[in-house]
Amino acid sequence: MSRLARPAARLAAGSATLTRRLAARAAAWVRKGRRDDLTGWRAALGCWLRLALLTFGLYLLWRLVRAVPNLLWLLTGCWTLAAWRAGKPPAKATEDTDEDASDEPEENTLGTPDPEAVRTLLLTLMGEASGVHLRTVLAHLQEHGHWEGRTVTDLRAHLARLGVPVDRGVKVAGTPTWGVRRRDLEGPSPAAAQEPSTAPSTAA
Repeated sequence: MSRLARPAARLAAGSATLTRRLAARAAAWVRKGRRDDLTGWRAALGCWLRLALLTFGLYLLWRLVRAVPNLLWLLTGCWTLAAWRAGKPPAKATEDTDEDASDEPEENTLGTPDPEAVRTLLLTLMGEASGVHLRTVLAHLQEHGHWEGRTVTDLRAHLARLGVPVDRGVKVAGTPTWGVRRRDLEGPSPAAAQEPSTAPSTAA
């Protein structure tokens, strides 16, 4: 029994981690359907449509398993393999914490007080586009386990506190909504804009 305790614990931990990741990604994908340029029930129509698609997909999977019961063995094997990988304990976690944090800037939680780090994250998410929607930034953060339960309004207020310019008419893929423009980030950084001048005054 003692020989099986460690593998069983790894599978249990991996299954829990895998479930959280899948749930977070599904929730983030559903939230992407919300239209910030609309109000009321119209703004949430995209979310309901995506939720219906997820439900329909699960229903089709259930019908497929009912029609081909042996498929359950394949699904179980895939889940077990994924759970085993997800449950792998981190090696040298205490020694690699600083290295991991510096090697993954795109998973920034936006909780840092450094506006330059936030600016780098936003430019990374823009890619070659002229801007990025706040809902895209929020979805990216939530896919990586950050800012769960927060909204675009929360993100907008947070960026404003950091001095990052936010505008309601940012158009990406033909849709205007709340976002950040590249041209606003490629000027002086928010950190430089907020720093008081140290040059001596020439006023008499």
